[in-house]
Amino acid sequence: MKTSRLLTAAAALVAAVPLAAAASPASGAPGKILLAAAPNISVTNVKAHLSQLQSIATANGGNRAHGRPGYLASVNYVKGQLDAAGYTTVVQSFTYNGATGYNLIADWPGGDPNDVLMLGSHLDSVTAGPGINDNGSGSSAILEVALEVARQQLTTTKHLRFGWWGAEELGLRGSAYYVNNLGATERSKIKAYLNFDMVGSPNPGYFIYDGDNSDGVGSGPGPAGSAALERVLQDYFVSIGVPTEGTDFDGRSDYGPFINAGIPAGGTFTGAEGRKTAAQASKWGGASGTAFDRCYHSSCDTTANIDDTALDRNADAIAYAVWTLATGTTTPPGTTVWSDTFETATGWTANPSGTDTATSGTFERGDPAATSSGVALQLGTTVSGSYDLVTGAAAGSSAGANDVDGGLTSIRSPAITLPSAGTLTLRFSWYLAHLNNATSADFLRVRVVGATTTTVFTQAAAASDRAGAWASASVDISSYAGQSVRILVEANDSGTASLVEAGVDDVSIVRS
Repeated sequence: MKTSRLLTAAAALVAAVPLAAAASPASGAPGKILLAAAPNISVTNVKAHLSQLQSIATANGGNRAHGRPGYLASVNYVKGQLDAAGYTTVVQSFTYNGATGYNLIADWPGGDPNDVLMLGSHLDSVTAGPGINDNGSGSSAILEVALEVARQQLTTTKHLRFGWWGAEELGLRGSAYYVNNLGATERSKIKAYLNFDMVGSPNPGYFIYDGDNSDGVGSGPGPAGSAALERVLQDYFVSIGVPTEGTDFDGRSDYGPFINAGIPAGGTFTGAEGRKTAAQASKWGGASGTAFDRCYHSSCDTTANIDDTALDRNADAIAYAVWTLATGTTTPPGTTVWSDTFETATGWTANPSGTDTATSGTFERGDPAATSSGVALQLGTTVSGSYDLVTGAAAGSSAGANDVDGGLTSIRSPAITLPSAGTLTLRFSWYLAHLNNATSADFLRVRVVGATTTTVFTQAAAASDRAGAWASASVDISSYAGQSVRILVEANDSGTASLVEAGVDDVSIVRS
């Protein structure tokens, strides 16, 4: 974010190895997967991308700046993730200050090509440091949202496009090149642009670009339509009880070329070198009188320079904006009826019917240890906190020591009383991991047990390696309104030599 100067570029792009294969969309009936319901984005996954960007900077002179090999390696990493997930990617090159720069553009198939919703973040750092908050945070957050779109095979009414910009730190060079070279017709197809630059500041504020100048900040509103984008993002933060402030379109980030072209814009920001006031500290926590990001444009802008809570909230806000705007839904996040993050024991019962057959790797609430065998199997990190529902939390002596063996394992929630009115949505994060000795008879399954029992989610295994990666699911359970229900989570190893691991975290029921 903002200004500095640079040198020569590397040559051709090299394919990057994906962090983890994109999870397949869930299947299962009669429960209906609500593709329009915004998911809970895994902050663990976002931080994994940040760790990759940190490693790239460390291996390339400590930065990821325009014209330096660390920037090109960053483009390669993001491109590899998106290519593996099914995006159509284009690398656009430009020259500035005697060096070649790169923009990465990724399109999700489908939607109206004449009605494009675009999200962007700059991927370059300054030469002084690795740029993990500025702007690995925005780049990684929109990357993980894009990957979640692919995992859920999201069907959109608008055409969805993502951009990672080069040479922002030298004056928005990459985004300006992109907008200026679109041509009038292609430019007119972009109906909205959302920009995310610094969304994990260590002393964070919660700022939303002031689309209509309603907060009276700065020089004035964005182009017509910007206020609507601001309201969508405000809706999300209101739903989680986090107050926000407007921040000006002051030209310091990549929304600049878009608003100059008359394209409505918006986005979020957690603060840079400005100092948090006492009123803001009272509202948001943190230290007053100190910078939102004390490591702004410095060598200490590393993975240690991130506030996990701010990063998590902003990633979820990005997803909410995408699911709301790109699918045509305007349903707010809703009221939480019941939730469990598994950080405390709330009464889940293993083998509730006494009929489980699994001899090892049975479901428990635990602090999981990581296991792997060529690919990640049991995830040692949860979506939030330290605990989840996991099939045998301990790592054991080998990758297969505490995986599911011998059949079915199940765990059931305490009774949940559902309201009698409204749309009820069951949301949860999940993963299923296995090696190529698995079969389609192995699975992760979620059921709702009330007056009747309904299978609302099933992910079957296959004879291929599947790395563990957190994904989100949203299921309509309105048919159970007014009932007392329990949630039943099951995993199965069909009895062959399969190696199967599974986890579930952050389960909630929301009424809208």
